[in-house]
Amino acid sequence: MDSTASTAASPRPIILESFSVGPLQCNCTILGDPTTGEAIVIDPGEEITRIHKRLTELGLKLTQILITHAHIDHIGGALRLKRLTGAPILLNEDDLPLLQMMEMQAGWLGIPTPEVATPDASLAEAMQVGLGSLPAHVIRTPGHTQGSVCLYFEPGPQLPGGLLVAGDTLFAGSIGRTDLPGGNSRQILSSIHNRLLVLPEQTPVLPGHGPATTIGHEKRRNPFLC
Repeated sequence: MDSTASTAASPRPIILESFSVGPLQCNCTILGDPTTGEAIVIDPGEEITRIHKRLTELGLKLTQILITHAHIDHIGGALRLKRLTGAPILLNEDDLPLLQMMEMQAGWLGIPTPEVATPDASLAEAMQVGLGSLPAHVIRTPGHTQGSVCLYFEPGPQLPGGLLVAGDTLFAGSIGRTDLPGGNSRQILSSIHNRLLVLPEQTPVLPGHGPATTIGHEKRRNPFLC
């Protein structure tokens, strides 16, 4: 056998970057496939110039803008990012009433009201979104808002432990607040126990704010769930 025969190239590692943006330090996540050059952005609440610059630096073309829920700190920059990239915005339709409250939301924080628009599609239960090489399944988790969703990436070669992008439903050591319009404390606990804690315990969790955690850690240590 010719020792110089070429072998199949190993897939290039997936790009996964999460960083906080805006006055409420929302975690914005970029997931990109360097082989295809495609990317998704989850929860671009602010600092759109920074997000767009990072996509350019990585040589990625944005194909989807995914919003876990329609609070201003998660969706405030989505329309600006769409205008820069042409990527569609996806948001669960049950949060459309919150889009009509954007001026009120901005008033709570004392910041200018961002321009928003009806999303291009609804993030429906079990819908598959994400990258072709790294799909995510939409998990409906009402409670923080009525349209809250989480995005679950199953374990595979690119993400051996899988990944849950949890929005403001589940945090390290806490859960999402329920005292804002659309919030419901019984709903959020039901969503977490019945939809999230059933995932494999090793699943990494990227919350909408604060540090990462795992499903197993929150099962055992989260005081709101024990």
